[in-house]
Amino acid sequence: MRRISRITVAGAATASLALALSACGSTSTSGSSDSKGDKGLAIAYDVGGKGDQSFNDAAYAGLEQAKKEFGYQTADLEPTEGETDADKEQRLVSLAKQGYNPVIGVGYAYASAIKGASEKFPDTTFGIVDDATINSKNVADLVFSEEQASYLAGVAAAKSTKSNVVGFVGGVDIPLIHKFQAGFEQGVKDTNPKVKVLSQYLTQTAEEGGFSSPDKGKTAAEGQIEKKADVVYAAAGLSGQGVIEAAAANKVWAIGVDSDQYRQEALAKYKDSILTSAMKDVAKAVYNLAKSVEDGKPETGIVRGDLKTGEVSLSNSNPKFADDAELQEAIKTAKEKIISGEIKVKSS
Repeated sequence: MRRISRITVAGAATASLALALSACGSTSTSGSSDSKGDKGLAIAYDVGGKGDQSFNDAAYAGLEQAKKEFGYQTADLEPTEGETDADKEQRLVSLAKQGYNPVIGVGYAYASAIKGASEKFPDTTFGIVDDATINSKNVADLVFSEEQASYLAGVAAAKSTKSNVVGFVGGVDIPLIHKFQAGFEQGVKDTNPKVKVLSQYLTQTAEEGGFSSPDKGKTAAEGQIEKKADVVYAAAGLSGQGVIEAAAANKVWAIGVDSDQYRQEALAKYKDSILTSAMKDVAKAVYNLAKSVEDGKPETGIVRGDLKTGEVSLSNSNPKFADDAELQEAIKTAKEKIISGEIKVKSS
């Protein structure tokens, strides 16, 4: 059941929303206001925006599931180039003013904005994906043990390489992406210490395009492939598409990230080169937060997804990967040991 506090704020003018949102990023809305007279889930995208075939698109899938199940109006907003924390906060405030609840910032870059907006709207539930630094009674920190799925990706890489050289491409040199690197390198080394891991970051900051530049990803992957890497794992958002393109062009394996990239329509022509993807179920986290609000029991605090909960995993879509019995057994064993605690996966 929707909360009374949401209904009271939902009657603000639609024209006001359009004016506010035009000043702080493009948006799309879907569904129509239902008989309850209030609105539902809204998300604000991270760098790369909708169509990244990865992180942001996973969040959109969660929004679509919530819209279908709950029959309410939703909104999703794009970032703008060179925007400030104040711009992000205004975007979230605009949504909260219109009665959207919950309001989710997709990505750690929304931390400051979520903190500010949540203080201004204490009766609205806010969520942030990939940040655990906000301590607020109306904020859910939706985080994942990415290092665990990356460990399994490392097992897959070590079992699949023929050159004993594999690569990791990180979008931006930040602690979040260090988790992907650390887990991957540990998985490789635990599986076959003879395998060399080449690791590279595209940029030092997101503003430099590390998560939004397929050309940078392609160049980095080509450099690793020239050094004999025949499996390349990218944790780089939209830039990862360039890594996958380079792998396909050079007939080596790519490992995708966040979503099952083998199944992404925009990557269909490269799918035979996508061995697997280290997934985190952003869609489920987004949907679950919306459902908790719908049920009148909003999630708050740190909400973590890991191998045990099933919210991080490896995809099995590529038949060559799924049908490799030895590889599947190695991954199964590693997964069981991580869940039991026998294997402690590093996060940095």
